[in-house]
Amino acid sequence: MNPDVDHYIARSAPFAQLVLQHIRKLIHQACPEVEEKMKWSFPHFDYKGMMCSMAAFKQHCAFTFWKGALLEDPNRVMDKKRSEAMGQFGRIALIDDLPEDAIVLGLIRDAMRLNDEGIKLPPKPKKPVNKVTVPDILRDALGKNKKAGAQFEALSAACQREYIQWITEAKREETRERRVKSAIEWISEGKHLNWKYQK
Repeated sequence: MNPDVDHYIARSAPFAQLVLQHIRKLIHQACPEVEEKMKWSFPHFDYKGMMCSMAAFKQHCAFTFWKGALLEDPNRVMDKKRSEAMGQFGRIALIDDLPEDAIVLGLIRDAMRLNDEGIKLPPKPKKPVNKVTVPDILRDALGKNKKAGAQFEALSAACQREYIQWITEAKREETRERRVKSAIEWISEGKHLNWKYQK
């Protein structure tokens, strides 16, 4: 038992104290070797790595399994697609909002099994990189200046977009050309658009 977890529960609302104490009791019952830790300012329970956590909010509690998406759930009591912030059991305001004790104990033991076997969560899919569409006027200028072209490719997509937006939002042709000229000069020096304001 971690005194920091005792303190967290004591600071919670009366309804939450009952829920958190009950969850904590079930975790220790199923996994006597569990280690209590405070991470991200709320209680976590580790067993050969992170296993589960609980948190109290103003009007509800949350109970989350770290590898909840991989747990066997024959009783279908978990929402495996729910965001981690809310937990797989939704808003818990009463002990009765949790599944039956025997079901929760089974889920905890299954979470232990996953950690015993060293099973890891699959990596999150990478977000597709949005390709930046370079307007013709800038593309032509970059093509004529190899150094600027190489530097532009090295910039992050966000920095590239800043230059493109700055150029394309110009209403007059002369303004657009003047901005392209400045952009090529700054890009060839490896500068971001707002380099003047950066320390």
